[in-house]
Amino acid sequence: MRVVLDHITKRFSDVTAVSEFNATLEDGELVSLLGPSGCGKSTLLNMLSGILPVSGGKIYFDDQDVTSMPPEKRGIGLVFQNYALYPHMTVMGNICFPLETQRVPKAERIERANEIAKLVHVDMLMNRKPSELSGGQQQRVAIARALATNPKVLLCDEATSALDPKTTRQILELIRDINQKLNITVVIITHQMSVVKEVCSHVAILDDGCVAEEGM
Repeated sequence: MRVVLDHITKRFSDVTAVSEFNATLEDGELVSLLGPSGCGKSTLLNMLSGILPVSGGKIYFDDQDVTSMPPEKRGIGLVFQNYALYPHMTVMGNICFPLETQRVPKAERIERANEIAKLVHVDMLMNRKPSELSGGQQQRVAIARALATNPKVLLCDEATSALDPKTTRQILELIRDINQKLNITVVIITHQMSVVKEVCSHVAILDDGCVAEEGM
């Protein structure tokens, strides 16, 4: 899916977190929004996902204006730094949860969960709960859950910042493989230059809510 951010602005009272942000993310790209804490990158991601309303500007997915569309209607998958898994659910339950909320029949949910679990290499862990998993395994499950509904855009908010360097590389390789195998547009929010060097084809460097530099 092609994503266009047209003069996106976000204000919180007297503070402008994102100002007149413009970017075009081509279909199937793996993009990084890079910058230090407080530069507006997570705010931008939350506007992309629909979690935060925009104060100005437009967001387009392909040719559709999704600026006011709720998150569940946008066809996006979200992956967070803290995994955000349900501790009382098994791996199977966590992956199936978004499908259950969409009232997908049980047999279809299980089939889809098993399919995605194999893609992210957690298919041997389906009966475990998050407390029984390593950080890298939990993040793989979180990625699987985000992919369960076949999103067109995958949004990753500092998805590797809580992981050790070896696991970070493994998760980045996984995200790159998912990007290539599923031809899904991926946006990674990060403050780590190493993340950009590892996998990304398109980089936008943010500073004080604006694009300071952009390139491939």
